[in-house]
Amino acid sequence: MKELSDSFLKLVTIMDELREQCPWDRKQTIHTLRSMTIEETYELADAIDANDWKGIKEELGDMLLHILFYSKIGTEQQQFVLQEVIDGIAAKLINRHPHIYGDVQVKDEEDVKRNWEQIKMKEGKKSVLSGVPKSLPAVVKAARIQEKAKQVGFEWDNREDVWKKVQEETGELLEAVESEQKDAIEDEFGDLLFSLINYARFLQIDAEAALERTNKKFMYRFQEMEKMAAEKGLQLGSMSLEAMDELWNEIKKKKVAP
Repeated sequence: MKELSDSFLKLVTIMDELREQCPWDRKQTIHTLRSMTIEETYELADAIDANDWKGIKEELGDMLLHILFYSKIGTEQQQFVLQEVIDGIAAKLINRHPHIYGDVQVKDEEDVKRNWEQIKMKEGKKSVLSGVPKSLPAVVKAARIQEKAKQVGFEWDNREDVWKKVQEETGELLEAVESEQKDAIEDEFGDLLFSLINYARFLQIDAEAALERTNKKFMYRFQEMEKMAAEKGLQLGSMSLEAMDELWNEIKKKKVAP
């Protein structure tokens, strides 16, 4: 434990020194750091998707540095100090896990989630949805909204009913397309996506991960198609759709994962 404490204090000291001595670090604000923090988060996500433990370790270090950076600026602005950040999350975890640090009994993770939302409401949250970040990507946000609504019982009974909703929304989208009203089409298309994400939850799959898997699969197959065309002395732009489709189907038959 002492080695861990020493390593943490060393990093805190380095952050303090950089803030005082490095022109670039001195210039940063919480607003200039924001986009870099988002980028670091996505780099961590990429490492996780690739099951790259070395990369995960490195990206976690970058994330930790950002936490210290924000805390340093918070101290300079007389808003909070690093110890308050650490003590705050420790207190929150204890308070929100009464089944570990109290006498509350739970049966499974669903009970834990329900208790979590109830505790947050007691802490002053005005809505169960207030904890959903506004800047989340839309697919992730939709899943989080649905999960939170579920914790207060606003949930479908079974996946068959959810699929019926998907079919209903599909019909409404087609009707909107027939009307050729762009706002109505966009509205119904959004409803269909939302219902599909809901169906993904009932299938116990991550809609974001599923879409990203398809993105990677498409990119792999498209790039393979480009290679095959080049080997034949062709470019995709000069090929007919039928010819490209033949290459595409040939690549699909290989069933090689990207």
